[in-house]
Amino acid sequence: MYFAYNGEALHSSRFSPSQIISIKTLYNYVDLGLLPIKNIDLPAKLHRNKKSTRVRNDKKKLGTSISDRPNSIENREEFGHWEIYCILGEKSNKDKVLLTLVERKTRYAIIFEIPSHSAISVTKALDKIKEFFGSKFSEVFKSITADNGSEFADLSEFELKTKTKVYFTHPYSSFEKGTNERHNGLIRRFIPKGKRISDYSLETISFIENWMNTLARKLLNYKTPEELFEIHLDEIYSLY
Repeated sequence: MYFAYNGEALHSSRFSPSQIISIKTLYNYVDLGLLPIKNIDLPAKLHRNKKSTRVRNDKKKLGTSISDRPNSIENREEFGHWEIYCILGEKSNKDKVLLTLVERKTRYAIIFEIPSHSAISVTKALDKIKEFFGSKFSEVFKSITADNGSEFADLSEFELKTKTKVYFTHPYSSFEKGTNERHNGLIRRFIPKGKRISDYSLETISFIENWMNTLARKLLNYKTPEELFEIHLDEIYSLY
């Protein structure tokens, strides 16, 4: 948690930047064995190798390709563009699944527990989110980027009944949703692979979501995803 505290110290303004050890220095301390943690405890560091960009095309595409996604989404210039993913626990049809959505600009995350790894479960969850935001949904969710998993097979139909544009990554190219992949790594700190998601309470899942959204990030100038998300929501709601 040293790295979380580093960001929190800047965010809270309790210390000046010159009084705070840099992230790079902390990583060096870990490498030298000067801190009571190991590299294996730092998922972000262990996954820094650049992934291959080779694209395989032997799987059916479900809709509009990510290749057609505007640069304004790719460059995170505009609010309201999300990545969606399903996190599995135990490899069993009886276990629940976590549906995760991350807003690309603010890194705000929504974690939704769904009963199964199926298209109907995903659609029902999105319908609930749509109901929550009401008439503002298409402004908060301008687009959603998904992979070609069967659980997202109905997203094209969801696109037709909303103003939300849906994009799909190239087959076998989950790295094209890098924001969501990194956030899922944070979730795995609490729910390791292979552990039954059904064994975790909704309170625990809510805690994880809140922890992620209130964690100050260097890439956000040491603001939190929640802070930035609320700013954009205020702008949307103030228009009416």
